[in-house]
Amino acid sequence: MTLDVKNPVWIGVDVGTTGVRAMAYTATGQVVASREAFYPLETPQYDWAEQNPQQIYDAVEMVVKGTVAELQYKLVTISGIALSTVMHSFIPQDESFQLLGNMITWADSRSASIVRRLEQDATCRAFYQRTGCPLHACYPLAKIQWVKENQPEIFSRMKRIGSIKDFMFRNMTGEWVTDKSVASSSGLYNAHKEEWDSEILGFLGITADQLPQVVSTTYSAPLSVDAALRLGLPSGLPVIIGATDGVLVNVGIGAVSAGQLSCTIGTSGAIRMLTEKPRMDKDGRTWCYNLTDNMWVAGGAINNGGIILRWMRDRICHLHGAQMEQLDVDPYDLMTMKARHVPAGSGGLLLMPFFTGERAPYWNSDLRGAFVGLSLNHSRSYMIRATMEGVCYSLLCVLQALRDFEDVKDIRVSGSFTKSELWLQIMADVFNESITLPNNSEGASFGAAVLGFISDGTLKDITDTASLVVPKEIYTPKAATREVYDELFSIYESLYVRMKEDLARLVKFQQSHPFHQL
Repeated sequence: MTLDVKNPVWIGVDVGTTGVRAMAYTATGQVVASREAFYPLETPQYDWAEQNPQQIYDAVEMVVKGTVAELQYKLVTISGIALSTVMHSFIPQDESFQLLGNMITWADSRSASIVRRLEQDATCRAFYQRTGCPLHACYPLAKIQWVKENQPEIFSRMKRIGSIKDFMFRNMTGEWVTDKSVASSSGLYNAHKEEWDSEILGFLGITADQLPQVVSTTYSAPLSVDAALRLGLPSGLPVIIGATDGVLVNVGIGAVSAGQLSCTIGTSGAIRMLTEKPRMDKDGRTWCYNLTDNMWVAGGAINNGGIILRWMRDRICHLHGAQMEQLDVDPYDLMTMKARHVPAGSGGLLLMPFFTGERAPYWNSDLRGAFVGLSLNHSRSYMIRATMEGVCYSLLCVLQALRDFEDVKDIRVSGSFTKSELWLQIMADVFNESITLPNNSEGASFGAAVLGFISDGTLKDITDTASLVVPKEIYTPKAATREVYDELFSIYESLYVRMKEDLARLVKFQQSHPFHQL
């Protein structure tokens, strides 16, 4: 596309768990155009979570093409495309890159029993200090071992071990490489040597030749002729490989200084801080992934964020379908309105939000959710607020671990939950910290675009975003709720210790007695 233009823009593409968003940004963070699309998460068997990577890529092309079309009528020039993708995906392919099955996503926990076995092996436990990735079913390390043990015919044909990032980049450019951020969130990458870990690969029975070359997160390659034709862009346009959505959030919302943290609740949730070197927690509660050549992100992700509120919407409140569309009412607004009338602490109703197991800080796939403290006086309104509070308790467990690394000065938020003022206030009260809502809460897509502007020299480094992102609203903790939340959080932590063995027994029961949604 050639236009007489004033402002260069980069299209940041953010591939999430169930949807993709393309957003065109100026160097000042202004959104010029955007498109989004959605795709399903398939659960063909208990604890499986798969997706078709080609379906995801088709959605990526659709939103990029739509964004490009919108930009035709604006005084901008497209400098390139920069990518952000969800973490921990695993795509088995043969020598010619033909798919050998669906992509296994971060939410898949079929390898939980394998992880339990690995945890008993001192050699495997030592992997964390080299990779920054705790032993858990979400990581490709465990997924590959599962394929090796359960699908040997696929394992033997698996000559290319990929992720959604290198799948996308190859489709756009023809090059098969992956970025340091994706590599460092695989459980296969030595964070200190910055290379695939030969001992771990040997343990799995794979070689570095089966994995893509690892490149910087600002690495670029020209858009191929075929991809350019489909997208309505000139061939040769730079495509920045970018990083993972988790680490780019900090960049996108300006949480780039010491003591600044990002907190996100989308489908899942996470808290993160930047660090100039790999930081590993002595208790293994947190992970650490690469962002740029000289910057890392330490943090922890929880499995169960907005996905639990969606479950409340669909399965408990039944606020979905054609009836809600006819009423033209956002079901989440309605749920928030109901929860707003419930006092802090939800009348002593606690949600243990472990519906899909848990990552940080417990790294335990053998967990399931529970409402504790239910009485005849509790209603759905109480359950809604207890859900919001329970997710915040879960994130507070991660925050406590990060406080061991550095004092917290500022917590900036992003994700779909930022649309709820009530949820933001609950977070401030539970954390006992001020919560900053930035003027740009689409952190990952802007973070990707920032890497584009760094690559072409428009921005110097990621710290430049500190002056671009300003507070839209600050939520301060209410002193009146402190005693309530301190008491309930203490009970929350105790319940985990007391319940985890029995919850593991329930998981085994569920596995041996499969059930389906009714």
